[in-house]
Amino acid sequence: MPSTTLNRAETPPLWKQYRPRLEAYEQAKVNFDLTATNEYTAENGWRVDDYEIELPPETPGPPLEHGSWAAACEVLRRYSFPPPGLITGIFVPDQPLEKRLMVLRGRFLFFTFWFGVRIGGVTDEKRASPEGEEQVWGYNYRTLEGHFERGQIDFTVHKFLATGRVVFRIHAFSQVGKISNPFYWLGFKLFGRMLQRRFAHQSLKRLHAQVEEMLRTGHTAPPAAAAPPVEVAETSKGAKEQLKKAQ
Repeated sequence: MPSTTLNRAETPPLWKQYRPRLEAYEQAKVNFDLTATNEYTAENGWRVDDYEIELPPETPGPPLEHGSWAAACEVLRRYSFPPPGLITGIFVPDQPLEKRLMVLRGRFLFFTFWFGVRIGGVTDEKRASPEGEEQVWGYNYRTLEGHFERGQIDFTVHKFLATGRVVFRIHAFSQVGKISNPFYWLGFKLFGRMLQRRFAHQSLKRLHAQVEEMLRTGHTAPPAAAAPPVEVAETSKGAKEQLKKAQ
């Protein structure tokens, strides 16, 4: 009797359901001047933010293979740390990180927004610091045309080799971008800053919780419950219209 079991290989990965939205941003450019980043200061009207949280420490020396630092790097790589009720990241999972394009689905009240961002650089190096040498890994992403903001956000994990201290840091500079719709402009004017801070604080807590869970269970990936929910994208129309208005 023929089997009626669905062959998993025939089921397309869920991220492919978002391909139209990703394609809508493939040719989009960064919406700020990359040559003037030294001018993006509070004095010049930009918001500059720094956040950090202590992660479970390790023994002094290089990062452990399955320690706190490595676990945090994996959480960053999978982008499972943002609060899913606020931001969901959609990207091709096997795309090289340094070339990753992401569509961010933002939700607030009864609004859903779609934004494009692109990885601008990956950091993997040792640095000198006031606490001695540190091992640093992370990346930044930059806002693309059509985003309601413009700027860059850096996510990095630091291990101080002399002490074993491990820290997750978020650094960002941003400014409200061009918003054609006056209703959306007012919403961002009233709530944008609050949502920025909520994103940062909840991301710190979620990454910390995921790292602790990975260390407790011995898993090398964030817990399945940490993954953002995936839903079928309707069409790329919304993203294309938003991008067109910004140009």
